[in-house]
Amino acid sequence: MRTPHVVVVVMGVSGTGKTTIGLLLAARLGVPYAEGDDFHPEANVAKMSAGTPLDDADRGPWLDAIGAWARGRAGLGGVVSCSALKRVYRDRLRAAEPGLVFVHLVGDRALIENRVSHRKGHFMPTALLDSQFATLQPLEADEAGVAVDVAGAPEEIADRAVTALRDLGRPPS
Repeated sequence: MRTPHVVVVVMGVSGTGKTTIGLLLAARLGVPYAEGDDFHPEANVAKMSAGTPLDDADRGPWLDAIGAWARGRAGLGGVVSCSALKRVYRDRLRAAEPGLVFVHLVGDRALIENRVSHRKGHFMPTALLDSQFATLQPLEADEAGVAVDVAGAPEEIADRAVTALRDLGRPPS
C-alpha cells in the first residue's frame, strides 16, 4: 500500500481502541504510529490515575506535544492517537498541522465501558468515562475526518477505517 502523505489522528473516548486501531491503521498505511498517552506529562497521568478529569489547562501542553509530532510528520504521513474530544482541541491540533485527518472511533457506551473495565495496567479508570462522554463533541461537517464504529474485531475496525478514509478521498490511494 502506498504511503499517504497526511497525518491521521485516531480519536474517541477512552476504551474505543485508539491504540489498537491506531497501530493496525499505521501498519496498513505503512507509516509510523505515535501513542498519544505517551505525550502526557506525569502530572496528567497522576491526576487521571486518581480519578480526576483533566481540565483544559492540563490538556494544553499535551495537545501541543501531539501537534508538534504531527507537524514533524507533515508530508511524510503518520498515525497518532489522541482523544481530541472537543472541537477546540482538534482546532489546536490543526493549528500545528492543518492537513490532519481524524478517525473518530465511536461505539455503544455499554461496549466501551465493558472494554475499559477489563483493561489491565491502564491509568484511565472506568469512573472517568462519564466525563469523557460529557466532553465529547463529535466531528463536525467541516472537519476532515470519518466516524468508524468500534463493534467487532480490531482487524475489522481497522479495515473500516481504511475504507472510510478511501471514501473520504484521503489515504490510502
